[in-house]
Amino acid sequence: MQGALDWATRTFAENPKGIYVFLIVFATLLARFLMRHLLDRVAAHLGRTHTIHDDAVLDAVRRPLGWGVWTFGVLFAAEVAGSGTDNALFAYIDPIRDVAVMVLIGWFAIRYISFLESHVGDPTYGTGRVDAATASAVGKVLRASVAITVLLMALQSLGFSVTGVLAFGGIGGIAIGFAARDLLANFFGALMIFLDRPFAVGDWIRSADRQIEGTVEDIGWRLTRIRTFDQRPLYVPNSVFATLTVENPSRMHNRRINEIVGVRYDDMAVVKRVVDDIRTMLQEHEEIDPDRTLIVNLLEFGASSVNIMVYTFTRTTDWVAFHGIKEDVLLRIARVVEGHGAEMAFPTSTVYLAQLPEPTGDEGA
Repeated sequence: MQGALDWATRTFAENPKGIYVFLIVFATLLARFLMRHLLDRVAAHLGRTHTIHDDAVLDAVRRPLGWGVWTFGVLFAAEVAGSGTDNALFAYIDPIRDVAVMVLIGWFAIRYISFLESHVGDPTYGTGRVDAATASAVGKVLRASVAITVLLMALQSLGFSVTGVLAFGGIGGIAIGFAARDLLANFFGALMIFLDRPFAVGDWIRSADRQIEGTVEDIGWRLTRIRTFDQRPLYVPNSVFATLTVENPSRMHNRRINEIVGVRYDDMAVVKRVVDDIRTMLQEHEEIDPDRTLIVNLLEFGASSVNIMVYTFTRTTDWVAFHGIKEDVLLRIARVVEGHGAEMAFPTSTVYLAQLPEPTGDEGA
């Protein structure tokens, strides 16, 4: 034991900085281990709650705090190792430390914003349903703002003139604006989508002006990705939506049944009863919305049928369920027609032949 103490004393006397650096690195390792253990215990405690902000803070702080311990430990060790020397490299330790603080704080803020963006609509947190497109737009704007702020502050700490950078950006922005008109048009197109909200992620949209129809998967700052019904991705520049008429069937309240039922002219005597029974059937149908327009009337005398208009709305907006309801309604209409001894008409034509006069004997002479 005495020999080990003598060796340590002699080593410390010969190279005290090395011992200090070793102790700093060891303390850094210990602090990192203790911090990870503490965060795990905090996570286990917060897992029993359903508050979004404490989960967001814990998720956001883990990696920046871990890197922060290593960064400041290494910088402190470098500062101790470089004390008393004339090496100009060690003069950058303080600016690097300032930049590291800004970067770590910005990293934490970006992770915090990303967590809220991903979970703000989660019903388990009780925050209510938030539109995914709105959350994505706000998240992107906030992350961009944080990144730009951190960049400008870091440049200022490193000795660059932020005023000159901003002035250069103003002059260069004019040239960039002319060179990137389409990019800016798409950016402002995305901004209008986020503000006006004609559609959101998950909506089914279509446009009669272009061959655009499908489900919106993502709204970016330049492109909107739409998955067509044949499962192909369709990428539409956001500027296009400024000049398009877009229909959003996902936001309909009901689906419409609009059919023409034709019966034979031979069944004209029972047409009134057929119309009344079809109307009664629809009024009593459990899947037909009674608060919407319901019309069942004799419409016209067609070329080969007496036409009855059936106009009503289903309660559901689901595409598959709607077709099942429509099938049931049409089959019930067919049973009503058959129940009155009538028949559905099909295209027919009646040919009248004029009767020619019988020949007389004079004509044969």
